[in-house]
Amino acid sequence: MTSPAHLVRGLRLAFISAVVSLLAAFAAVGSTIPLFNVYRAEEGFTNVDISITVVVYSAATLSMLLFFGRVSHHLGRRPTSIASLGLLLLGCLLLLKVDDIEMLIVGRLMMGLGAGLASSSLTSYIVDAAPTTPAWLASVASSQTVMLGLAVGALASGALVQFGPWPRDLIYLLVSALLVVSIGLLAISPETASPQPGAWQSLRPRVGVTAQVRSLLPVAAAVLLATWAAGAFYQAFVPAIVEDQLHTRNTLILGLVFAAYMGPSALGAPLSGRFTPARAQRFGMLAFLVGMVGIITAISTGTLILFIAATIVAGVSQGIAISGATRGLLHGSTPADRAPTFSAIYLLSYSGATIPALIAGQLSNIFSLPQIALGYGGLALLATLFTVFNAREPQAARPRTGTASG
Repeated sequence: MTSPAHLVRGLRLAFISAVVSLLAAFAAVGSTIPLFNVYRAEEGFTNVDISITVVVYSAATLSMLLFFGRVSHHLGRRPTSIASLGLLLLGCLLLLKVDDIEMLIVGRLMMGLGAGLASSSLTSYIVDAAPTTPAWLASVASSQTVMLGLAVGALASGALVQFGPWPRDLIYLLVSALLVVSIGLLAISPETASPQPGAWQSLRPRVGVTAQVRSLLPVAAAVLLATWAAGAFYQAFVPAIVEDQLHTRNTLILGLVFAAYMGPSALGAPLSGRFTPARAQRFGMLAFLVGMVGIITAISTGTLILFIAATIVAGVSQGIAISGATRGLLHGSTPADRAPTFSAIYLLSYSGATIPALIAGQLSNIFSLPQIALGYGGLALLATLFTVFNAREPQAARPRTGTASG
């Protein structure tokens, strides 16, 4: 019989392994961002080409969430998580050979598939294994490790491209090694979800949140759509903005700018725990709007310092808002609810990344980059107004039978 102490140690190992793995997964995703300008300069890729890679990545992630978002509940968190890291590892290896836009698209496609599977399986693994105190740890670790991983990957990539040897390859080799280590950690960690029958049936597209929090979904959608749209804007257009509008080709600066948006999100997440979910979303989105106004002003005036400062404000505040939305949707959830709930969260998130990026990519042939940024600012304004007037607190737990489609 397993002793309580042994069970606690096992859960601690699973929690650490899942967090490290999620960090590695999205560090791999973020590692490509500073190289976009290198590909633009050396391979002749256009802004439209780069925006297509962002759309392909996000669409692949969406597809995995739709079809495989609940599979970890049936096959187990651990094997599904290992499979997600394997897809990301394949993506990194493909990106070692980028010499045309098709190879970049295929590499980002594989990363999108891996990130989509990781978004549901690893986040559910984290929530399953997280300590019960502090109460905010599960939602913060599951939602903000993604942002931290993106920041770490982009910053490390920018530094290595600028100062390291093999500027187009070294970051992918290092991230691949980190993914292999993460697979090893998961392999020795205990399973937290008993495999359930119905794996094939689970592949039918279905995401959902519990009926208890269904009324919170529209505001959470506004928060996730606006903040993740801004994240896609940073992937697709900020490399060109840094070079063309802010007048620097330094890839470390580009990595720093992307990290300044993603990294501080992890700092904002613990601050969210000081607020109720509704207040966190209201405050976070208001501050996010302030940051977006600063970003648009900096782009229009060509001011790099203001751009970085406003980016940090937007990054911290999105962490507050996203964590508030995640806590609200996880309120009263059971282990069986978590995978479909996270699938719903990331489905909304990647929809926010994909749809505006697809539209903006096509419009970039007509409008200037500052005008594209203004459009993203308008989206942030609409989402903020909707959140301020409609955010509500989750209700006390009531008897229920399962999840409701969201």
